[in-house]
Amino acid sequence: MLADCDAGNVVAAAQSGAQWGIRLLPLLLVLAVPLYMVQALCVRLGVVSGRGYGALVRERLGRGWAAIAAAALFVAVMSSLVTEFTGIAGIGEMYGVSRAASLSLAGAFLLAVVSTGSHKRVDRVAMFIGLFELAFFIVAWHARPDWPMLARQLGDVPIRHPQFVYLAAALIGAAFNPWMIFYQQAAIADERRSLSDYRSARVETAVGAVLTQALTGAVLVAAAATLSRHGASSGLRSVGEIASAFFGVAGEEAGRLIFSVGVLGASLVAAIVCSLALAWGLSEVSGHRGSLESRPARAPWFYGVYAAAVLASACLVWLEPDLVSVNVAAQVVNALLLPFVVGPLIVLGIVALPAAHRLRGAYRWVVCAAAAAVCAAGVVGAVTGWLG
Repeated sequence: MLADCDAGNVVAAAQSGAQWGIRLLPLLLVLAVPLYMVQALCVRLGVVSGRGYGALVRERLGRGWAAIAAAALFVAVMSSLVTEFTGIAGIGEMYGVSRAASLSLAGAFLLAVVSTGSHKRVDRVAMFIGLFELAFFIVAWHARPDWPMLARQLGDVPIRHPQFVYLAAALIGAAFNPWMIFYQQAAIADERRSLSDYRSARVETAVGAVLTQALTGAVLVAAAATLSRHGASSGLRSVGEIASAFFGVAGEEAGRLIFSVGVLGASLVAAIVCSLALAWGLSEVSGHRGSLESRPARAPWFYGVYAAAVLASACLVWLEPDLVSVNVAAQVVNALLLPFVVGPLIVLGIVALPAAHRLRGAYRWVVCAAAAAVCAAGVVGAVTGWLG
């Protein structure tokens, strides 16, 4: 779940804090609840059925829905990979490293990590890198927010402002990456977790959902306390611009290092996870074999999709000048894609499991209502922002 707090979350949160203070913080924190519900349903489906999301959609809902889900997955993953590489390229540029060099090194690292043929090894590497994201808590702490002043902003929420709802959609899309649904369920199935693991997996999911939103909230609060104070209310244009406003928080060198470590950790973990989500998802939908326990020679389709996604997105970022705008737009695209992935997920939770494990009773309606509200808010915010 740490992969959910990626470069997209960081940039969207920083942009939100810079332009609107903490006005979007309540939304960001509340999203932890439906985020847990959706991810817990992925865990339930993976544990009970032993199948990944793509395979289960193809088997129970038909090839048409499988194709729609695969298309949504492809767009979401490529959008997210672009955001991860924008984070990596932006950090490189802060230190005078060319995009070609930083993107090449990152791409080589991502290809090397998954070529080991071990799910546990990949998990350990991703978890170690993900720990660097905790640096965002340090940034928020040293920002020393003026809470009384920030709290007054909550009484002035411009719900009708197109840019405000557009950034709300971006935060929703950043939290609910469609590829995370594919990854969560496929990883559970690939690890062959049983019903005895269900409770511990749910606890891990709950901790991950809260930690993800707390980390993103830390970035937003730090941005509200520092970036808006530095006159960034009109918006940010580069990752370096975000970092430079944090320099006063912990000193230029320390601030640069803390921010760089956090963004690199977030970007690399999410790049690994979303690339694997695409490889698993397309393998499941197409009927090809795909597993991290297989060497590349035994699963060429799986590893080929992973490598192609990494290389293509790195090339796109190398050519794109405005990294922040691309990053925020990618999160909004995620919000638009949510109904095409979350909808089938809930249907599977109702019809694809044995009676004892299905979504039922009041909890089923709570999950449906929460998912519908999130999807509607994301779509309305995206459309309003673009039309406005």
